[in-house]
Amino acid sequence: MTRVYVSMGFYPEDYFRSTVDYIAGVQEQSGAIPWFEGGMLDPWDHVESAMGLTIGKRFDEAQQAYYWLRDNQLENGTWLASYRHGEVEDGTRAESNFVAYVATGVWHYYLSTGDRDFLESLWPVVRDAIEFVLRLQGAQGQIYWAEDTTLGIREDSLITGCSSIYKSLECALNIATALDIKVPHWALARTRLGHALRHHPECFDRTWDSKSRFAMDWYYPVLTGVISGSAARQHLRSRWKQFVVDGRGSHCVNDEPWVTVAESSELVMALLAAGEYQRAVQLFSWLHELRDDDGSYWTGYVYRDHAIWPEEKPAWTAGAVLMAADALSNATPAASLFREELRVVASEETQRVNYSKVLE
Repeated sequence: MTRVYVSMGFYPEDYFRSTVDYIAGVQEQSGAIPWFEGGMLDPWDHVESAMGLTIGKRFDEAQQAYYWLRDNQLENGTWLASYRHGEVEDGTRAESNFVAYVATGVWHYYLSTGDRDFLESLWPVVRDAIEFVLRLQGAQGQIYWAEDTTLGIREDSLITGCSSIYKSLECALNIATALDIKVPHWALARTRLGHALRHHPECFDRTWDSKSRFAMDWYYPVLTGVISGSAARQHLRSRWKQFVVDGRGSHCVNDEPWVTVAESSELVMALLAAGEYQRAVQLFSWLHELRDDDGSYWTGYVYRDHAIWPEEKPAWTAGAVLMAADALSNATPAASLFREELRVVASEETQRVNYSKVLE
């Protein structure tokens, strides 16, 4: 039984070097990082993989991943749902949380490297992406999940997607502040989005079945700072037994005997954000049973059948493992990105006060 304990000040760089190398090996010459060699690429998971490269100090490769986003961004600020071999595979829609996530990746790279030239060069990409996302904001502050290329805006919202956007807006605001660019409407939009997530559950899952069976809907509000402090600890404890299998990890959905490495890694970071450090260390130690000899990680394990499933080793799963290891160990200057709300933006409190008047 493989157990790897990562803790504050201890990051086993030699152990994870092959994990970083695996992501770099999947990356295409264009900078694109598909799920695995020959597989599809979606913009969100592409960024997750790029953050893994950054943690592994593969800065040139990480830059090329962000330049791929720059070079493939559409005029409206978006990327489409998926790509393969340099071509659009699914052009039916642009998903709001996919589009917003570039801000999280770019800010993570800047925190890691301090490279202001890179930040300035990617600013137009981040700006146009965020402006698109905010065009999909509903009356209560929720962000609609997608714009269909034929049917227009799809007016329903996802808790996980909106929570991810909440973090991306924090990162986008920090980028703007670092560059001394004023975007107060972004701060107001983020405050409105947080209010919707905390106080207007009726805005979400209106036209499809509830996503509450998914672990991400449970922990993402904590991971991204929508819920914090003692409320975050209570929130995670309230459904812990539904989602976490002792010695194995987190379910993807609570009604299937399937634990997944990426969700477990993200839950590690959510636990850290909630101040549950020992639980985070323990949970992370369980995941390495699903590590392959090349340093990659299998998607998940169906413990009822004693079977790895699917037989895929996504680059973004490796990226999530590296992000959790970094958050646990404080190995890089970006380690606290998901552990806490990083605020270099001073204007948001003012905007929060202004919005509270609107709510009244």
